[in-house]
Amino acid sequence: MDIKFYNRLTKTIDKELVYGDKFIEWLYQTPSGKGLSELICKAPISKLYGLIQDLPMSAQKVEPFIEKFNIKMEDYLPAEGGTSLKPYSSFNQFFIRRFAPGKRPFVTSPNELAAFSEARYYGYERILPEETVPVKGVHLSPKHLIANPGWEKTFEDGPLLLARLCPVDYHRYHYPDDGVVLDDFRIHGNYHSVNPLALKSKSDILITNERHVTILETKNFGKLAYIEVGATCVGKIIQSKPLVKGGAFSRGEEKGYFLFGGSTVIVIGEKGKWKPSQDILDHTKSGIETYLHLGMSVADKK
Repeated sequence: MDIKFYNRLTKTIDKELVYGDKFIEWLYQTPSGKGLSELICKAPISKLYGLIQDLPMSAQKVEPFIEKFNIKMEDYLPAEGGTSLKPYSSFNQFFIRRFAPGKRPFVTSPNELAAFSEARYYGYERILPEETVPVKGVHLSPKHLIANPGWEKTFEDGPLLLARLCPVDYHRYHYPDDGVVLDDFRIHGNYHSVNPLALKSKSDILITNERHVTILETKNFGKLAYIEVGATCVGKIIQSKPLVKGGAFSRGEEKGYFLFGGSTVIVIGEKGKWKPSQDILDHTKSGIETYLHLGMSVADKK
């Protein structure tokens, strides 16, 4: 199955190069893979695989990975203590690489929400029960994603952005506006792949996978539910600094990062406060994601 997406930078429809595509096809499309998927996608297996990416021998994978996926390394900094000849001492160090200063500026208009991840986006003005892109609407509902009765009504019928990070992408995520933290909690679950092929085969992945939810009060866009979703072989979901109720953050500030593996960040808003950018809405209706750079405009204030 080819995965196609709209690239806002080039204004073209591109085909995604999928890391581990044969493994994903086996896991979700064959009887033997489906039989083992629940075991493979349990937290201990994914976390163990993630730990292996911290070993020095894992650094041998970095150069072939860069070459295969044509990653522009001039955009990135070496790891702390790294050199130009040996910038990363493990695959995980490479995986959580940081952008060099100035490479990803954030939009500054108070009427534009900034892209919180460098990723492929789906966007919805509201989630309808019959919605089927990328999964059945019930599996994208704020109630099921947030899974906290105290916040269900706040985000009912609100807009939603779903950002899918591939293994080839930058794996740090950021705050899209200024604001303060209102609440913070973790929902334990599995680590299934968030690849479209997996979502097509198992539509409840986004509400059964491990999730970290932070409720934000933003300066310009009301309250946001910011949800980080774990996926196959994601070693950990890391917050870059302790999340304290009432703690302030600024637009563009790093919030956290995923250790090895592709994953997803979902942001849900209050009804009527904002809507996703029009190109994201249009392509979502066609079942196509929109690729954005970190910091680009991802939604507009109503």
